[in-house]
Amino acid sequence: MPSKRTARIGALTVAALCSTVSTVALTSPAAADTIRIHDIQGTTRTSPLVGRQVTGVEGIVTGVRTYGSSRGFWMQDTRADDSPATSEGIFVFTSSTPKVSVGDAVTVSGTVGEFVPGGTSSGNQSVTQLSRPTVTVVSSGNDVPAATVIDAASVPKAYTPAGDTAANGSVNGLTLDPAAYALDYYESLEGMNVQVSDARVVTASNSFTELWVTVKPRENASKRGGTVYGSYTSQNTGRLKIQSLGSAADFPTADVGDVLKGATAGPLDYNQFGGYTLVADKLGTLEQGGLERETTRKQARGELAVATYNVENLDPSDTTFAAHAAAIVNHLRSPDIVALEEIQDNNGATNDGTVAADQTVGKLIDAIAAAGGPTYDWRSIDPVDLADGGQPGGNIRQVFLFNPERVSFTDRAGGDATTAAGVTKAYGKARLTVSPGRVDPANAAWTDSRKPLVGEFSFRGESVFVIANHFASKGGDQALHSQFQPPARSSEAQRHLQATAVNTFVKEILAKQRNANVIALGDINDFEFSDTAKLLEDGGVLWSAVKSLPKSERYSYVYQGNAQVLDQILVSPSIRRSCAFTYDSVHINAEFHDQISDHDPSVLRFRP
Repeated sequence: MPSKRTARIGALTVAALCSTVSTVALTSPAAADTIRIHDIQGTTRTSPLVGRQVTGVEGIVTGVRTYGSSRGFWMQDTRADDSPATSEGIFVFTSSTPKVSVGDAVTVSGTVGEFVPGGTSSGNQSVTQLSRPTVTVVSSGNDVPAATVIDAASVPKAYTPAGDTAANGSVNGLTLDPAAYALDYYESLEGMNVQVSDARVVTASNSFTELWVTVKPRENASKRGGTVYGSYTSQNTGRLKIQSLGSAADFPTADVGDVLKGATAGPLDYNQFGGYTLVADKLGTLEQGGLERETTRKQARGELAVATYNVENLDPSDTTFAAHAAAIVNHLRSPDIVALEEIQDNNGATNDGTVAADQTVGKLIDAIAAAGGPTYDWRSIDPVDLADGGQPGGNIRQVFLFNPERVSFTDRAGGDATTAAGVTKAYGKARLTVSPGRVDPANAAWTDSRKPLVGEFSFRGESVFVIANHFASKGGDQALHSQFQPPARSSEAQRHLQATAVNTFVKEILAKQRNANVIALGDINDFEFSDTAKLLEDGGVLWSAVKSLPKSERYSYVYQGNAQVLDQILVSPSIRRSCAFTYDSVHINAEFHDQISDHDPSVLRFRP
């Protein structure tokens, strides 16, 4: 199968199959009985002519890609058939820089293929293409076929049909129904010239010259301009990725809530980093929405403020310490306890056996003090080298920062990377056997993953147990746009085991003291409606406080146009029943192109 391309310039590349390309100028039209593009595309996701040699396929060049390992061009037939399921456009994979221009009328002979971005193991849909082409230019300067308008009226409400059970859940063999399903609609336009107008940005631009817009501005809208992902069956059909076909310098620097005014047009592609993608040779004018970073309120004198913040592989060589410090001091208002995720060891990704992170943490503490915040103290446990996953050599771990002027840490010796924290009872109160400690670190649930850090704190004479988590990532899950529907979420099996282990530990605390103040927080890497969250909450011992927010405000991460919850703070019944807690997901990163982390922090305030 000929290889095609990658979606990210300079990122993951796919080895391209060599092809021989010739370009010859003619003055006479191609024969009338040649196979047309819609014959190649067919009415399903895979071509009925796959593997066959075709000759004299006609089209007008609508876009030329001259970069990366997938060089080629799109062409579109001006003689459409009557079927809404068949696309009139196709990508021609040339391998080398194409010798055609937009507006050229061409005929192409080549091999019909189906390329799967990311490889067949990814579960992604395939792209119908022509490879090993012989390209003949018939004429130049022709009008490009008018772009098909993609808008709220044209994109169906339903996202996808269920896959064929006889084909392991694949939708590839199903006849497209573009009037009923969004993925079928987009597939029916694969390779064609398309257009969106006045489209609102729902994922900020990044270094790969891509962003996401929505053509359905009212679809599960957040108050800040995004699109909220609230269930596995509400995938948000109006999302569409925009990528530049031209110079990276021309691509807009956009935040969520900005608008691409006017028309954004180009061929509709499909790639592994988001599925259907409008590869724009014409970009709308950016109209800024003026989105500002949020600032939470300061905790009251009798309130304990506990936060979680994924600082994205922070190590001493990073240049973001001052920015993280400003975020903690100015936007989080210096919480009493901050659980940090992704603190790396003292030399970051250098893989030399170093596991200590005192320099990383010390540099952040100094930066916070310099920003006008408190001089935090800290507790953590160094992991066993290379045992906790993450960037090889980085040895990421969770760390507690705490303000000693407001809260004290109860130290109990003996905690290390392999010793499990236990729970005892003294004077009618639960207490940890080691503090700081780790939750069940020998459990297979934590293989190649971060072990939970648990600590016992005291605030105004009341004990508070805090468990800092960083569950296994979603790596390996099939995408929402997968050919398999519903897509498989293989990574959640480990998170389910992890959630069960944490839930069991919380039950041990509450068995010793029913009204204990327990908080489990961190980068859970799963949604508030997920089975992972349900397992954490099992038996009513925990409850995810993000559910206290309106649905339009429940998110800490933005991925492929969906604002979603990955970071959570879960509380025990004594905290939830007090009715005196407040929860805030503080949006300072995920919606912005100049983010210092891909996660937003969250803060819980309550009166123990």
